Amino acid sequence: MPPPLQTPPPLPGPVVHDEVVPARAPWLHTLRQGQTLRIVDLEGNQAVDFLMYNAADDAERYSAQDTITAQGNIFLRAGSVLRSNEGAPMMQVTATAVDYHDTIGGACSCESNTLRYGHHTKSQHACVENFLIANAAQGRGKRDMVSNINWFMNVPVEADGALGIVDGISAPGLYVDLKALMDVVVVVSNCPQINNPCNGFNPTPVRMIVCD
Repeated sequence: MPPPLQTPPPLPGPVVHDEVVPARAPWLHTLRQGQTLRIVDLEGNQAVDFLMYNAADDAERYSAQDTITAQGNIFLRAGSVLRSNEGAPMMQVTATAVDYHDTIGGACSCESNTLRYGHHTKSQHACVENFLIANAAQGRGKRDMVSNINWFMNVPVEADGALGIVDGISAPGLYVDLKALMDVVVVVSNCPQINNPCNGFNPTPVRMIVCD
């Protein structure tokens, strides 16, 4: 039997948007400064690929390099500040039921699937395609994609620098809360990967809750 669904703690304010994102689907939403986004892993072991842009000027966008350098750590935990390519704080992890989240595993693509798992995977949907679909709605293209965050994804790094994508550390009902420190556009790929364990080989829905 699967573990019981966990109940997250109360949200910090009234809910203004509540949506379940289907398995394998993209999602885009604008958050105003001060709003909080809660991402809930409904069924467990589901990676959520994540980008964000300054809502007023999308030339400013999330920067893995600035975020990692500023905090001196490749993993995101409660208190981590997500920074832009201008070094500005964009969002902050205010709470998380998962010990850490990934910044370096990247987004799957049709090309990387082919390289890693064989040519028979070329036609499989991937996170890069989800990002392109969502971003196209606001006029952004492939050149606007940067290194992304992978919420709930487990990418351990060994002492020799080797890393791998292994079984997730999430479970049904676990969550991460992100507070917007500026007006931001959030772009999500609910990861469709079925060739490695980041989604337990079975992509599932996630829930997006925005509150004031």
